Amino acid sequence: MTRAGYLCLAVLVLALAALFLWDRWRMRRLLRCLDRMLDEAVRGDFREEAFRETLLSAVETKLAHYLSASAVSAGHIQEERDKIKTLIADISHQTKTPIANVLLYTQLLEERAPEDCRTYTAALGEQARKLRSLIESLVKTSRLEAGVLVLQPRPGPLGPMLEEAVGQLAPKAAEKGLELVLEPAEAEAVFDPKWTAEAVCNLIDNAVKYTPAGRVTVSARAYELFARVDVEDTGPGIPEEELARLFQRFYRGENAAGAEGVGVGLYLVRQIAQGQGGYVKAFSRPGRGAKFSLFLPRNG
Repeated sequence: MTRAGYLCLAVLVLALAALFLWDRWRMRRLLRCLDRMLDEAVRGDFREEAFRETLLSAVETKLAHYLSASAVSAGHIQEERDKIKTLIADISHQTKTPIANVLLYTQLLEERAPEDCRTYTAALGEQARKLRSLIESLVKTSRLEAGVLVLQPRPGPLGPMLEEAVGQLAPKAAEKGLELVLEPAEAEAVFDPKWTAEAVCNLIDNAVKYTPAGRVTVSARAYELFARVDVEDTGPGIPEEELARLFQRFYRGENAAGAEGVGVGLYLVRQIAQGQGGYVKAFSRPGRGAKFSLFLPRNG
């Protein structure tokens, strides 16, 4: 190859190198601009800087339109949540007095009605109590779902909360002749004491409700990532095909047909568990009782 050929080759190599470096510089500049745009979008202060017929300008315009639409959508969602909050508050407030009055007048009727009418007044009172329980459960669930009530998990021992929950259900268990046992619980977790107690009470109440004889055992055990609260009974058990549907709203299994309840308790338990970064599971074999396990994170 002649000297002129080598010179041309060198110029070509230099030109390609310069083109490569320029392309890399342009790509880095584009990535820096995109990174800046995304940072501004996260902070909520993104603005279009220029209107040019370039790819970057087109991306800026589309991102601005997307953020604008997202802001409008978020505003609509917040408006809907505010409406739901107001509706829940109205339902909770407006139904308390009428139901309380129905229960009061039913009690008066039971005291003064003839003997042959007391069966009907007792049924009326039972239905009124069932309606009150249903509305209270739905209001609690709706408040959690709508964000009206926010769970506030914090580190702490599970023992005192479990003792309180067992104490609340002990009279009901004793009335049925059931043994309600709380095993020593040294486990700790990150949980909201009030709402976790609500969930555990629902699990114990279900166990007492569907156990005709025997015992209900409450225990807690710590693992590396989760603490597990178990509520185990000696009742008739739950068919395997029903286990996957137990935590659906208003679901009631075949064995629950004659028992009190509206099918919201276990759904509320699941909502409380998920709101704290946990979960709930059910284990059962027909004729060998059932065990419900509430898993709570050990680290926030």
